[in-house]
Amino acid sequence: MLKLGIDDAGRGPVIGPMVLAGCLINEEVEKEFKKIGVKDSKQLTDKRREFLAEIIREKAETFEIVVVHPEEIDGKNKEGINLNAVEAFACAQIINKINKGFGKIKVILDCPSTNLEKWKDFLKTKINNLSNLEVVCEHKADVNHISVSAASILAKSTREKEMSKLKEKYGNEIGSGYSSDPLTIRFLENNIRKHGHDGIFRKSWATWKEAVGKHEQKKLGI
Repeated sequence: MLKLGIDDAGRGPVIGPMVLAGCLINEEVEKEFKKIGVKDSKQLTDKRREFLAEIIREKAETFEIVVVHPEEIDGKNKEGINLNAVEAFACAQIINKINKGFGKIKVILDCPSTNLEKWKDFLKTKINNLSNLEVVCEHKADVNHISVSAASILAKSTREKEMSKLKEKYGNEIGSGYSSDPLTIRFLENNIRKHGHDGIFRKSWATWKEAVGKHEQKKLGI
């Protein structure tokens, strides 16, 4: 049976996109990936991840990547659609694009929600054809399943490329994009007015709102 692993990168950052990747592999390639050390992208160095990403792109039956930009995340948030639902839409998009002309596929997803069954049921309402699919949602699937590890590598590789493009435009002081990164916070606080309309910030995030609040206080001299 073919396995389609799906995973995300960049769920939490205040700067840059969230990326979802799906990787479809057969049993032989799964064994090969295990031998060469395909594992959750967080356990790999940047150099090793990029080396493996090239092999994954070459050896997979197929793969699909969806990039969800900050403005889309913010727009959905305004409509009352949370990030878990946005991720479900993206996962369904990947499944619908890949699930054409193949036989039975086991779809394994690293579930973003604490409620596995509820999220899986919601996801299934967005999938066009379930007849040949076995859908499995787990926590830590990126650690426990090679197909999901491969997807995590593709997702992280793509996210890093997107961040590299932003660094080319805005400089390295943009940092990693995560709220825990002092560089990112400094860049955010110093560029609210200058780059606030560039579509790089997730304005529905508390980190953005706090930075705007500080900026307003400074203007008022508080």
